[in-house]
Amino acid sequence: MQSNACQIGKDITATSSTRKRRIDGKLVPALTIGFISLFLLAALIDLPRFTLLIQELFSAAAGQFGFWWQWLMVANFAIALCIAVSRYGKTRMGVETKPTIGTFRWLAMIMCTLLAGGGVFWSAAEPIYHFITPSPSYPGITGSTAEAVVPALSQSFLHWGFLAWSVLGTLATIVLMYAHHNHGIKLRPRALLFPLVGNRLENHWIGAVIDACSIIAVAAGTIGPIGFLASQMGYSLEVLTGIKNDSSTQLMILGAVVSVCAISAASGMDKGLQWLSRLNVIGAFALLLAILILGPTQFIFEQFGNAFAGYLQHMPTMSLTNSTPGWNVWWTWFFWGWFIGFAPMMAIFIARISEGRSIRELVLAVAVGAPIVTNFWFTVLGGTGIFLELQTPGIISGPLNDAGLPAVLLASLQQLPLSGILLPAFLVLTTTFVVTTGDSMAYSIAMVVSGDNEPDRKQRIFWAVMMGAVAAVLLLAGDGGLNALQSFIVITAVPVSFIIAATLITGPIAAIKMTKMQNARIAEKALQAA
Repeated sequence: MQSNACQIGKDITATSSTRKRRIDGKLVPALTIGFISLFLLAALIDLPRFTLLIQELFSAAAGQFGFWWQWLMVANFAIALCIAVSRYGKTRMGVETKPTIGTFRWLAMIMCTLLAGGGVFWSAAEPIYHFITPSPSYPGITGSTAEAVVPALSQSFLHWGFLAWSVLGTLATIVLMYAHHNHGIKLRPRALLFPLVGNRLENHWIGAVIDACSIIAVAAGTIGPIGFLASQMGYSLEVLTGIKNDSSTQLMILGAVVSVCAISAASGMDKGLQWLSRLNVIGAFALLLAILILGPTQFIFEQFGNAFAGYLQHMPTMSLTNSTPGWNVWWTWFFWGWFIGFAPMMAIFIARISEGRSIRELVLAVAVGAPIVTNFWFTVLGGTGIFLELQTPGIISGPLNDAGLPAVLLASLQQLPLSGILLPAFLVLTTTFVVTTGDSMAYSIAMVVSGDNEPDRKQRIFWAVMMGAVAAVLLLAGDGGLNALQSFIVITAVPVSFIIAATLITGPIAAIKMTKMQNARIAEKALQAA
């Protein structure tokens, strides 16, 4: 009788657990798709008022939490470095003793996914912005002069340097690797709290809300670049070929981009994504070499050395300055909100491809090596524009004022020899960068929603197409819709930042426990061998 009662109790518990898993599995996509649908509906009903509301919320979020984000970014980088240089840095993540993905492919996938298309356009445009109007971190500098070159590049280095890259894939990745490979926890944003709360969030509605917030943030951050790519490509084609940059042209471009993204997502991580990543890295290196040869080579190398030294020297001041909040809201705090919003899903992607890597390899690659490469990339593209502007004032700043961000890259490349080859090549490269990011984020979202490391092909395609469809609707609604979506990721960074803040504690805990478990396995194997 007692045995039957125990069995009935177990059956009830198992049924309850199964029911919770089913509810949890439906809640995340319901929250995500429901919110995106409401966002689109509000944008279509009254775009001007909706855009104004989003901008007010954006300013409030950045203004209230920007200084907190600054300290969070600094602390994340500092703790990650400390773990890497300590004895825990030697610990390998996962159960494999060797990396499951080759080093070149691993680095290529990380660089292409995290840098994305924004890194191509911003690398040309942001240094020019700061060159014309120096940041408050360099008071007394006169814009558009030789003395403004180093401050302009150094400020750009901050926004795309050590702190930005570190938050996207160091402590958060370490926690996810520990929770997933050592305890069987699914690779989802809620797993970032595992070292503190155990598996209590695995089938809890709070965990679903955490996942949905992270998915919405990364979807906003991915849909925006996809939509802006269509408008930027439309502008570029109009300049180069005379094809009218209207909604039909932009939708055709968007359709082509989303089709490639969907095909790549359908082929899986081992095929399309790795192939695109390799293509991006080879293409970027070839174009970088071409600009170094055809452009102001000596100027680029000199200014990179000077600006990087200036970046290291002024990094504490630039990282934590709060003297000009009006400037920070639209620059540093905007970027920090953007990267924090991306962080959980980026960390999931990096965790998915990093099994067998040591913690030290991860931190050195993501938080040190990748930022230095990015900074040099910014110097090549942005430095070339600055050099041209110094030689002929207005040749770059004029198109920037007239047509905005995409005009800077075009204006710079048009002044170089073989511009007829360079311009189309850079447009293709920008497209493949954005496609790589869209593909990897569709894969990561599908992983979180399904709870499976190898999500179904239909799910991967669905999320790739859905992000493209949302971008298309917002394009038709007007630029305000895409701008609102871009700003919205900063709003979502408010709750996500507290999840990332938890990794300041859970990261070291995970590293220590992984090391102990790895040492125990090694000792056990030694005993068995003896």
